[in-house]
Amino acid sequence: MNKYSHKYNVILDNMDLNEYRLRPIAAIMYLQDAFARFCATKKMAAYDLFPKNLYWIVSEFNIEFTGNLPFWSEEITAEIWISEITKLKIYTDFNLKYNDKVFAKGNACWFILDQETKRPAKTDIISEKFTVLPELVIGEHKKFSINDIREKIKEISHKNNLSDLDFNNHVNNKSYVNIAEASANNEFRKSHTLKTLNIKFNRESFLDDVLICSTYATNIKNTYVHKITKEDVSICEIQTGWIEKTDNDEDILFYDLKVKHE
Repeated sequence: MNKYSHKYNVILDNMDLNEYRLRPIAAIMYLQDAFARFCATKKMAAYDLFPKNLYWIVSEFNIEFTGNLPFWSEEITAEIWISEITKLKIYTDFNLKYNDKVFAKGNACWFILDQETKRPAKTDIISEKFTVLPELVIGEHKKFSINDIREKIKEISHKNNLSDLDFNNHVNNKSYVNIAEASANNEFRKSHTLKTLNIKFNRESFLDDVLICSTYATNIKNTYVHKITKEDVSICEIQTGWIEKTDNDEDILFYDLKVKHE
């Protein structure tokens, strides 16, 4: 099995309440879940690694949105595969589809860490379990770098709570993106659509940590950088690229939802 796929439905918690569409950042949830399920089929899920004093972390996500996002209740398919394995890194490429069309694609970089040393373990155990399919959906795997930043346009703080935590008792990756989204101008979000999302995770954070999210304009129009720090130490860097909405976007009033009227 070179590729793994799993079907989901867009639920209320992952819906943009203004348009009844999937929130772009919710794509991360589906991709992480699909990867976890893929690992489980190889007995390499988090609960398989824990007795070996190992655990998964993701260091980067790179996503491009290529078309209209699905509406609430639509069935979507996450398709993911191992596209490259180096001595310490595992890369996955992925597609998200609905109505047989790709609406998001990208890649992610993963490590397996030693629980005691917090250092990456060699990927031999992965090479034995997974087949590499070198199909790259957005080009070669290269280190993520942010654009040149200009003025700071907003700053917010967030104290980590129980809802932010994952099964490792670290802050969930999706929470960082939620924090960055909260720092965005609401009027801008209503008139623009997220086109690209690049995330670099630098360090872990934990319950009750206070995070500062600083949002900056960049040298590229409609592209922003969100730097999340704890006591001036970088936890996460997120870059978002946006395009203006057009009249060509589907409207839920004229869309044949899977959930029918009675």
